[in-house]
Order: sequence, then C-alpha cells, then structure tokens
Amino acid sequence: MANIQSQIKRNRQNEKRRLRNRNVRGAARTADNAARKALETNAPETRAEVLKAISALDKAAEKGVLHKNTIARRKSRLMKRLTAISKKSE
Repeated sequence: MANIQSQIKRNRQNEKRRLRNRNVRGAARTADNAARKALETNAPETRAEVLKAISALDKAAEKGVLHKNTIARRKSRLMKRLTAISKKSE
C-alpha cells in the first residue's frame, strides 16, 4: 500500500478510470462478438450488427480505451467479411 499522499490519490483515480474503461471495452467487445456471430450465421440483421459494432469500437477509440490501430484492424476485418458475404449473396 502506498504511503505517499499523491500516490494514494493517484491509486484512487486509476481505479475510477479502470472501472469506466472496463464498461466501454466490454461494450465494444460484446458488439464485436455479436457482429462476428451474425456474420457466421448470415443472419438478416448482419449489416445492422456490423454497423453497431463499428460504432461501439469508434466510441472506445474516441475515449482512448483501446488503441486506434486496434480499432482500425477490427473494423477492417468486420467490413472485409461483410463485403465478402454480400458479394456471395449477389
């Protein structure tokens, strides 16, 4: 346990941020998993799920919870699979 007052305050701040970031990261992960599951099953709401996931990922990047390159990679993979499915159905 920290003995210095500034470090005690820093620990409190870090804990608040960790909990806030955890919610954002969890929402992004849940949306990403739902989109991938919709892509696998080729459900009718696939496009909506992918757009919802992209929105959640963008919010996580905006808040600095996940790195912008990680978000870009995940979005790219989702869109790549979505376009492959839409071309296949044509």
